[in-house]
Amino acid sequence: MRKLATIAGLLFAMSLLSACNTVQGLGKDLEKGGEAIQKVAK
Repeated sequence: MRKLATIAGLLFAMSLLSACNTVQGLGKDLEKGGEAIQKVAK
């Protein structure tokens, strides 16, 4: 039972870490899009 809880905890932590990278990448993409819009607006 304890081994299962450890494995579940590790899987959960790995999914959180991968989600952070995904969100960070999305933020960079949105930032680039915003910069492009600002250049067009000038």
